[in-house]
Amino acid sequence: MATKYIFVTGGVTSSLGKGIISASLAKLLQARGFSVTIQKFDPYINIDPGTLNPYEHGECYVTEDGAETDLDLGHYERFLNKPTSQANNVTTGRIYYNVITKEREGAFLGKTVQVIPHITDEIKRRMLLLGESGEFDIVITEIGGCVGDIESLPFIEAVRQLRWDLGVNETCVIHLTLLPYLRAAGELKTKPTQHSVRDLSEAGVQPDILVCRTEHSIPSDLRKKIALFCNVKANSVIESIDAETIYDVPLLMRKEKLDERVISKLKLPSKSEPELDAWKEFLGRLKNPTSEVNIALVGKYVELPDAYKSIIEAFVHAGSANECKVNIKWFQSENVNEDNVGALLQNMDGVLVAPGFGERGFKGKLEAIKFVRENNIPFFGICLGMQCAAVEFARNVLGLQGAASTEMDPETPHPVIDMMEDQKQITQKGGTMRLGAYTCELKKGSKAYNVYGKSKITERHRHRYEFNNKYIAAFEEAGMHATGINPDTGLVEVIELQNHPWFVAAQYHPELKSTVLNPHPLFVKFVKAAINFAKSK
Repeated sequence: MATKYIFVTGGVTSSLGKGIISASLAKLLQARGFSVTIQKFDPYINIDPGTLNPYEHGECYVTEDGAETDLDLGHYERFLNKPTSQANNVTTGRIYYNVITKEREGAFLGKTVQVIPHITDEIKRRMLLLGESGEFDIVITEIGGCVGDIESLPFIEAVRQLRWDLGVNETCVIHLTLLPYLRAAGELKTKPTQHSVRDLSEAGVQPDILVCRTEHSIPSDLRKKIALFCNVKANSVIESIDAETIYDVPLLMRKEKLDERVISKLKLPSKSEPELDAWKEFLGRLKNPTSEVNIALVGKYVELPDAYKSIIEAFVHAGSANECKVNIKWFQSENVNEDNVGALLQNMDGVLVAPGFGERGFKGKLEAIKFVRENNIPFFGICLGMQCAAVEFARNVLGLQGAASTEMDPETPHPVIDMMEDQKQITQKGGTMRLGAYTCELKKGSKAYNVYGKSKITERHRHRYEFNNKYIAAFEEAGMHATGINPDTGLVEVIELQNHPWFVAAQYHPELKSTVLNPHPLFVKFVKAAINFAKSK
């Protein structure tokens, strides 16, 4: 069977949930036995989101092969339980970079390089790339931004051309819009959707299916009105009502028969009903917890929870696995100090110190770690959180005054965290960190080894600084053990505190590999430790 292509566009406003709709549809098609992947095309000119401030764009998601990508790829992996790659995320910047590089190499033989055909040809090449591998029955392409945005026009034009190139039954366009509810009038309004579809049609693309985001159910007469004015069938007007959790959306879309409409449009072979038993079991545990814990997330970007999206979802997965409701309490690390740390954290059942970059909020993270270390509260550190744990231990247990990371203090007398040797000559910022999956060897008998149940693991990374191995002996003698080591470089990947109920920190990002069907074991055991701590209180 030739690969079929689905394009998901958005209109009216951003943040309607194109990524969740794309992932939910992919899940339904996968559950029917189709091989599916999803890719995201972003209209911004950055080559990738790796250099974007988390306040600008939320979390930067890292793939197995070391690509810094849009956070929606995290949703794709969490729903499909399949890894993505750098082929799954493309930006306008990457498209133009590729075309300009070809032009400099003389690939266009003196022709004038233009948006059409050269930019749109490159977009189409990237849109078809995953399908040409022969690995997938269906490729879903999410187009970032809103229809009508200037920067999105080349992507929409590429979709128009592809629909013509591939044929009427080889592609399907799903347009996600908003049906706002006017409280004063007491009704849903369809005009924004009509205008959005008109803009898309003016660009030469007629949607096959409309998914309408709404706070209230859409009555049948309103569906018929939308279908009439937007030139789609009434049964292709799909309701996407606000859900209790994003993991409800596949079931809601199944109820609305979104997958059936897509199968009909693409003339796909009829396969069995979607197999969603494991998904429903996950939701059952999630919505019927038998216990509850409060876990503090101490970080510097807490004003925008999307900056820690994968961590939040990893707690959802781990909570369901433990039949426990995990309440995340957000603490801005800049506001944590020696005077208030006890009042802030004394009622917490666990504390996670989050990843990040830069000096802002660093001292607050150290105070939080000192408090949980001394009060036997379960602790989990990730990336910078691990580095903070090392600095705090060096200062307050080993008595190394002025111990620090050279990221925060280049002149520190005790650089317990130092820049990796192969990073010291790098000047460019984008895509130059230690990125992607690396092997780690766990020491038998350690907490980490018992959690994973094996000695060799691979986890994803995004960092420039590392634990300084000159201090390993002193740390281990004082009770802080390096229990995870990269076998090729000797880099410390995991540290654990002896004689503490749960004090584990990792240089890598375990949250990036947690999915609905495979919750990450470190998060599962950390939540379990928090449950035990709550009971002991």
